[in-house]
Amino acid sequence: MMDTAQRIAQFEAMVRPEADPNNDMAWFSLGQAYSQAARHADAARAFARCTAINPDMSKAYQLGGQALVAAGDRDSATKTLITGYEVAARRGDRMPMNAIGDVLTSLGVALPKVAGDTAANAAMPIGTFMDAKTGRPGTKMGRPPFRGPVGEWIAANISQETFNDWIKQGTKVINEMRLDLSRDQDSETYDQQMREYLGIDEALLAQIQRDAPAKK
Repeated sequence: MMDTAQRIAQFEAMVRPEADPNNDMAWFSLGQAYSQAARHADAARAFARCTAINPDMSKAYQLGGQALVAAGDRDSATKTLITGYEVAARRGDRMPMNAIGDVLTSLGVALPKVAGDTAANAAMPIGTFMDAKTGRPGTKMGRPPFRGPVGEWIAANISQETFNDWIKQGTKVINEMRLDLSRDQDSETYDQQMREYLGIDEALLAQIQRDAPAKK
């Protein structure tokens, strides 16, 4: 398993001008690595580069805003978070939207008014499966997509439609980040990108693992 310094070096190399400076996934991963190293200003710049390339990546606004808060730049954080809140609402990315809303509230900033689907959700028949990522109805998976507590959580909380969207995004991740899933470090990167896409942050991952029944 690579340490944080190795991950930073890997992703810095990927976004160099002579490599692929327009690789949004590499910038996103570089921002995450900088955040883990408490290089908050660098992380914010990496996430900003990611959203400049891919303005629809709501999670990057969330993490970028949080990095700016940690770096002490409240004004820039507020602007980034408001934009991210609006993007997440438009795309139906409920989990990043809620996370961004929590940060804005902690900063004493009123949440932007966005078009909601409360009425539509209220009209859904009782028992309709609701996707935890989007907050919208979908098809419940017939079985977990893979073994383990994370796979079980995905089957219980993520619709088949959203997971199918991840499969498409996952192909992009493999191609753009040049991953070889036979290598442990690349497989780890892929799994991390999957969790981020589905809204499984580090706190939720720890909870999933903590709540998993102990093997006998």
